[in-house]
Amino acid sequence: MKKKILIIEDQLEVRENIEELLLLSHYEPITAPNGKEGVKKALEHKPDLILCDIMMPEMDGYEVLYLIGKNPEIASTPFIFLTAKAEKTDFRKGMNMGADDYITKPFEEMELLGAIERRLEKFSRLSSNESLQEFVARAKEYHELKDLENSGKTRSFKRKDIIYRHGDFASYAYKIKKGKVKTYQINPDGKEFILDVLSDGDFLGENALIQDTERTEFAQALEETELILVPRKDFQDLIFQNREVSGQFIKMLSKNLLEKEHGLVEMAYDTVRKRTADALMKLFNKYEEDHFDVSRSDLASMVGTATESVIRILSEFKKDGFIKIEGSTIHVLHPEKLSAVRF
Repeated sequence: MKKKILIIEDQLEVRENIEELLLLSHYEPITAPNGKEGVKKALEHKPDLILCDIMMPEMDGYEVLYLIGKNPEIASTPFIFLTAKAEKTDFRKGMNMGADDYITKPFEEMELLGAIERRLEKFSRLSSNESLQEFVARAKEYHELKDLENSGKTRSFKRKDIIYRHGDFASYAYKIKKGKVKTYQINPDGKEFILDVLSDGDFLGENALIQDTERTEFAQALEETELILVPRKDFQDLIFQNREVSGQFIKMLSKNLLEKEHGLVEMAYDTVRKRTADALMKLFNKYEEDHFDVSRSDLASMVGTATESVIRILSEFKKDGFIKIEGSTIHVLHPEKLSAVRF
């Protein structure tokens, strides 16, 4: 499939020349004569890269870049400025706003094509990541930061140790080197609700650094756990100083938000039996083993029900042959049957 390139340029001759060059280079060009029309076409066509002039009527290139960056659907699109001005202040302003590159007019055809290819290749490599761990590895490559994992301090936690509390100042993000961690909240009545269970390679505590707020949840080790501490400044530099990186992170946060919304719908409409089955499958997939240790109170916090109800459902699953129970250890015998539970 051809890559779509949006050209936002008010000079007809320049716009047509670039369009012809891109057609000959097997791209799919989309054109807009001004910034206002360019933003509309960016939202409509979701291009793979945007070429944008700076000095334009109605809306200049800086305004276009600002509006593009505010929309999660296209915020991460590689963005190259085209400009006849070469003053350092213009370069600095554009790069500070998140532009990926600058091409000064007049330019050589190979100079433009080379810049496009480099940005598309970088974006493609970054977009292929499936986890935050891989994302950070790629981000370090782009941002040329020190190796956070190798240089970061490590800290060990025993089972049930609190890693951080609601209201704490967020000095670090954490990467789990080994172990399991739960994040949770406590309501005014003292009841606990587990937000997530995290394992090797996962990050936690990053939301407070991104939002620049105090911790909004608790984190506790579920077993012997070793964490890599990523200092606040290093993490924020990693996220905020590279537009490609921050754009991908927006997509990840959006995905997490959708998963949480799905979880809330399940909480509202699914039966306790189905929610218990889903919680067991989540632990089964997280631990990547056919057995795991989980307290009945923690499992009830994941399900959002009373401990007694979870114990009753576990007994039913045991009777049905779905699981085997040995103390606090649950063996999943038939994951396909747990996944098929609907009522």
